[in-house]
Amino acid sequence: MSQAQITGQTKTNGQAQITGQDKSGRWLPRPAAPLWLLAPALVLLPMLLLLPGLAHGGGWELICQFATAAFSPSLERPLLESVAAGLAITLGIALWGWASSLLLGLVLGVISSRTVWRTIAGTALPAELIRRLLALPRSIHELLWGLLLLQLLGLQPAVAILAIAIPYGALVARMVSDLLDALPCANLAALRCAGAGPLAALLTAQGPPLLPQVISYGGYRLECALRSATLLGVFGLGGLGAELRLSLQSLAFHELWTGLWVLLAAMLSLETLTAALRRRWAMPGRFGLGSRGVGRGGREILLAGLALLPLLAITAHGLQIEASALLRWQPLPPLAPADWPALLALPWSQLIGQTILLTVTAACLAVGTAPLLLLIVWPWPWGRLLLRLLWALGRLWPPPLTALLLLFLLQPGLLTGALALGLHNLGILGRLLLEAVETNGGGCEQALAVSGSGQRLALLYGRFSGLARSYLAYGAYRADVILRESVVVGLVGATGLGSQLLEALSSFAWDQLAALVLAYAALTLVGEDLSDRARRHWLATPDALSNAVRTA
Repeated sequence: MSQAQITGQTKTNGQAQITGQDKSGRWLPRPAAPLWLLAPALVLLPMLLLLPGLAHGGGWELICQFATAAFSPSLERPLLESVAAGLAITLGIALWGWASSLLLGLVLGVISSRTVWRTIAGTALPAELIRRLLALPRSIHELLWGLLLLQLLGLQPAVAILAIAIPYGALVARMVSDLLDALPCANLAALRCAGAGPLAALLTAQGPPLLPQVISYGGYRLECALRSATLLGVFGLGGLGAELRLSLQSLAFHELWTGLWVLLAAMLSLETLTAALRRRWAMPGRFGLGSRGVGRGGREILLAGLALLPLLAITAHGLQIEASALLRWQPLPPLAPADWPALLALPWSQLIGQTILLTVTAACLAVGTAPLLLLIVWPWPWGRLLLRLLWALGRLWPPPLTALLLLFLLQPGLLTGALALGLHNLGILGRLLLEAVETNGGGCEQALAVSGSGQRLALLYGRFSGLARSYLAYGAYRADVILRESVVVGLVGATGLGSQLLEALSSFAWDQLAALVLAYAALTLVGEDLSDRARRHWLATPDALSNAVRTA
């Protein structure tokens, strides 16, 4: 018997750890690794108990009309022209917001890298200061940026572009600096010892290994930019999102589904294109420097970048973007002095508690339901196909519209907002999990199936065991994202800081608005730190999802 078995540290069945020992020497049951994936789904039990009390039952007929309209979308020519125009605006905003954030993030990521500053100046202190400054724009959701910029610049496409570019740029900067600092420095040190300058040594030694990871993350950010552009449109910043919200509010479900199917086709096409480019350009050795100069992958990226420039110019002309308009700020209403008694009288503990509860509930719903549903339908190929479609619609459908749809059946409140956020993030997590399960080696699953285990049990202990840690790490990252997104459903009737933010914004209570934004930023930064700690814990032992999680 090994020392680990004697001390009770691990006692395994395959890859699943099932027992443990506490400090007093007593044996305690410990859940198997794949069961940790299903544990968050326990939140469904209290939700199912609470939902009947929140249902008002008056909207079932509308829900049925909404569902049946999916099979008969309107094909009238004026509507199709309007949907096409709205989609073009949304895609243009997403493309400009993505390109701006990527350029901004690369610059800020390089100047916030500890490795870069140690190489150039011999100290990492400036990098630490820049990282702290970038934490604030990163912590504020793009919707808040959009609503704030709308007050200053008026209604114009540049507002939505800046609302995406500012927080996304800070997120890309964080990723780039982390990747740079994680790269080995042996080649960099060798070039410096050989007499190369700091900038040349950094570009030669760290550039080629960094580029594939930046490309992979950049493709993911383009998909996120499309969803964010749709979301901003829901709140009146132009594009197809505005068309969807008007159709839903007027109960024109056939017209609504026309826009949804068109947006779904665009989203799936974009996902397919970015996935293909990531696979092609992330191949090892495609960016190296040889006797003939830059590698083949580098030339392809250079050509793609050059082709992107005229596309951006055409998009800017179509959106009527004027750089000079960004310099013409609208005067704000007179700012009254801060009303400190009113600020202190706000129910801060209740607002923060409701926001945290909303986040935890939505995160558990999304993280736990994806493997549970996959486990249920796994034996049937048509079931997996149906899940793909439902998860694609979940990624596509903005949480505010989901909340408005749920209001046909449920009263506004925390649970309604949690369902809206949970269903949206379920689509994202479900897609990631299904792709990982299908590409992960099925040797253990086949061995369990041959030994007499059922298909679901073989999937649970054969494949889920190898994905558990990375999936939970990505779930921790999505929980951080959900915390930022909680402001979205708060602005359409859910509880928490988001609802209070809407009241402050509509009443021009700028002192209250500033206090709420700072509280939200502080809360999201704490959530980001906890998420990072959880990810480091779960990624201590890499598995099949590790690369996807590390680039998230």
